[in-house]
Amino acid sequence: MTLTHQQRLVVRRTGRGLRTAVAIVLLAAMLFPVYWMVNTSFQPSGNTLSATFFPAHPSLQGYSAAIHDQGQNLITSLIIAIGTVALTLLVATPCAYALAQFRFRWISWALLAILISQMIPGIVIANALYTLYENIGLLNSIPGLIIANSASTIPFGILIMRSFMLGVPPSIVEAARVDGAGLVRAFLSIVVPISRNSLITAGLFAFLFAWGDFLYALTLTTKGNIVPVTLGIYTYLGAHISNWSAVMATAIMASIPAIILLVIAQKFIAAGATGGAVK
Repeated sequence: MTLTHQQRLVVRRTGRGLRTAVAIVLLAAMLFPVYWMVNTSFQPSGNTLSATFFPAHPSLQGYSAAIHDQGQNLITSLIIAIGTVALTLLVATPCAYALAQFRFRWISWALLAILISQMIPGIVIANALYTLYENIGLLNSIPGLIIANSASTIPFGILIMRSFMLGVPPSIVEAARVDGAGLVRAFLSIVVPISRNSLITAGLFAFLFAWGDFLYALTLTTKGNIVPVTLGIYTYLGAHISNWSAVMATAIMASIPAIILLVIAQKFIAAGATGGAVK
């Protein structure tokens, strides 16, 4: 039986409606834990068992306790994350350009080494760094955590930026050299501005990695004087298991910087991640 044009339109609209409904249900299921985290953070009792689906009498006591107990840890994580971004871009940017523009036989082996470094489990690197840090005095220090996080983010940043810099025309740099610019000046004035999207992408991933790091924070801090927020939440659970509103408020405050950065930089992330594929 052949369907009329009107019947085909009805079938298509019905299919779109069903797909939309299924998508909404799946999205609600995925976002429900986030909603419950926000809901619990405003519960005055702090008990998840007695929490309602909507706080009838919202309270900011959980946020007050979280700021008092975890405020310094949030600042510590912010310093570590910013330091990781700075060190990652400082090292990865010239390395990515060299691997993209220079033509040497060993470059393929260098890329292979970078890929292999990404496959090493983090716990192996953390244990090795613990022994090294104990000998050179970097345990329980912010610089030590910055270097540890950068050891994981620099290879990824090199791969991200190299794919973009492969499309940078060498003639642009050569023209700058003819005008009297040195290698460093041409790199900073020409290559870096052109590669802005890839730099933002690599920097954002470095920030998110350092901000959410738990393994290095747990392994390389033993005295409790340097506590990133991820480690603070971990210890907070044991000390405040009866006050979940403070725990959830800490988790929400720890999520805010990542959410803000992702919203602001999403167009740069898309351009930086796909730039090397379309050039």
